[in-house]
Amino acid sequence: MKRKAVALYSGGLDSTLAIKLIQEQGIEVIALHFYTGFCITETKRRRGEKKEDGSHYMNPALKYAAKYGFSLEIIDISEGYFDIIQNPKYGYGSNINPCIDCRAYMYKHAKKYMEEIGADFIISGEVLNQRPMSQHLKAMKIIEKEAGVEGLVVKPLSAKLLPPTIPEKEGWIDREKLEGIAGRSRKRQIELAKKFGIDEYEQPAGGCCYLTDENFARKYKEVIAFENTITRDELYLLTIGRHFRLPTGTKVIVTRNEGEGNFIKGIRKNYWYFQPIGKGAVAIARPISGQYITEEDKKMIADLIARYSKTDQDGKIQVKVCPPEYLKNNEKENIILGQRL
Repeated sequence: MKRKAVALYSGGLDSTLAIKLIQEQGIEVIALHFYTGFCITETKRRRGEKKEDGSHYMNPALKYAAKYGFSLEIIDISEGYFDIIQNPKYGYGSNINPCIDCRAYMYKHAKKYMEEIGADFIISGEVLNQRPMSQHLKAMKIIEKEAGVEGLVVKPLSAKLLPPTIPEKEGWIDREKLEGIAGRSRKRQIELAKKFGIDEYEQPAGGCCYLTDENFARKYKEVIAFENTITRDELYLLTIGRHFRLPTGTKVIVTRNEGEGNFIKGIRKNYWYFQPIGKGAVAIARPISGQYITEEDKKMIADLIARYSKTDQDGKIQVKVCPPEYLKNNEKENIILGQRL
């Protein structure tokens, strides 16, 4: 009977090698990629942003699954991810990255998918002691117990250094054909890449998560400190734009590029919306209390837009102010003048 496995796949070298090592033993592998809403590359791709060279962002899992012939399934798990970020059982890493809770959450979904398609076990490209919070032995055991996948997760790159799993004990795979890699060195992975003809891959994925990003964490902590809470929509808005807090407490986000501008236009009905007459940055604003924004705040926001837009020779620009949808009957659009300061 041919066995089948589900592999957590990022498009990085480690997860690519993990699949190759198991496929080499005659196991059918389905690559599984999760969308949490906080992958930097995928979020920018969905917003239509472009790189500095003008090219579009690509989902690395899609790109490299196609390149190396992997069957790929992408599953959106963002719905329940908000609670993981807000209340992680095992705390945060260096910023607001709940790595242990996050990994357990992914394993739970991987197990569910495994059962749905009749697969036998799960593959992960994790390397023992490569990352400080979630990839030491104690954390790995906690994660698997929390997810209910004890004994079902094979980590081909570090298997010889870890307790034997069910697939190894049952003889579905040969433990001796797996690896014993530990730590942050990439030497053995590079050797394996040459062996399998892997000549291109996504760089190590730690920098791809907004939750590990220092600037994102700073913005998150500012909202919590000022407002003592954050909504799901506000959390996702931390991934875009330049953020400002006005003296009245009004929160302002000014876009940095066309992709962010297009995204903001799609959600503008829920916020005060500021758009220059002509090309330039757009902004949304939300008062800390009540529904209305003061005239002083409107002027300050128009000045912020002038700072990041093409103005006339005197540094001035006209800005259209649009109230949120729920105030359309009480508040009209109007034009004010922004001044680059």
